[in-house]
Amino acid sequence: MAQLRQRYLLTQSQKMMVFILSMSLYGLSNMITELIPSVRLGPIELSVEYFAFIPLTLCILFHPFYAAVGAALGEVIFGEIMLGQFGGLGELEKFIGFSLAMFIAGTLVNDPQNRRQVGVAAMMGVIIHQFISCAVDIGKVWIGVEEFEAVPGLAESVVVVEGVAFLNDVLFSGILFALLPTLYLVPRLYGKIEPLLGMKPRNNKMKYSFAEIMAPRLIVVSVILAVLAAAAEFLAESDMALVEWDADFLESIGGWFIWVSIGAAAAVACLTIWLLVRRGKRSGTAGTGI
Repeated sequence: MAQLRQRYLLTQSQKMMVFILSMSLYGLSNMITELIPSVRLGPIELSVEYFAFIPLTLCILFHPFYAAVGAALGEVIFGEIMLGQFGGLGELEKFIGFSLAMFIAGTLVNDPQNRRQVGVAAMMGVIIHQFISCAVDIGKVWIGVEEFEAVPGLAESVVVVEGVAFLNDVLFSGILFALLPTLYLVPRLYGKIEPLLGMKPRNNKMKYSFAEIMAPRLIVVSVILAVLAAAAEFLAESDMALVEWDADFLESIGGWFIWVSIGAAAAVACLTIWLLVRRGKRSGTAGTGI
């Protein structure tokens, strides 16, 4: 594990910048997906779930932990709170599930120029996230904290309904908006974007064994976090959301308010990139390698 830790060496300011950059970019992309209409083909609804390639690319190129947590927080801040919606404990399930999936995806890649590794990591990130969400939704119905809403044209089985939704999200959003863009961006950005941001590219000659990546401690922590996410969602559905709130006044303002959130996320992203580029020019290519 000593070799694996060398991959995460960043200064505190660099970690914070990666965190804020991931938070603002993914928050911005979340707002854009809200504006894209969905298409229904019979009982199947095709919609853009998320632009997962953004956090995936940042987790692979930079620090997996800070990029993953930043992206998850960006969804909560710009996609929920700024739009006057916050689900309390229900948001905790989304936060844990998404950040855990993106972090694991980032740790699966030791060579950003290896397309096979990048492709497997991208799909694993989407599959893990969608599996956690699917399992939680099925558990809520089986336990009885949520009523089952049948989809017209499908058998009234929550497993069938959630299974179809899982495949739809993985095959549609997972391939089009996670796998393909990540495969294109990561090898092309590797070694080029890091010096602009005052960082060194991470060492792609360092090889990690499967045992190091899938260490028992990581597996145990992942299982505990997944269970915690499910428990938070169950409590939220049982009217124990604690700090849940909804800003009713935003409905009277109109749907244009989403552009305020988009503008805020874009401003934070532009400011973060400007600060990173400015610091990178000032220090040349100096920085702590990943």
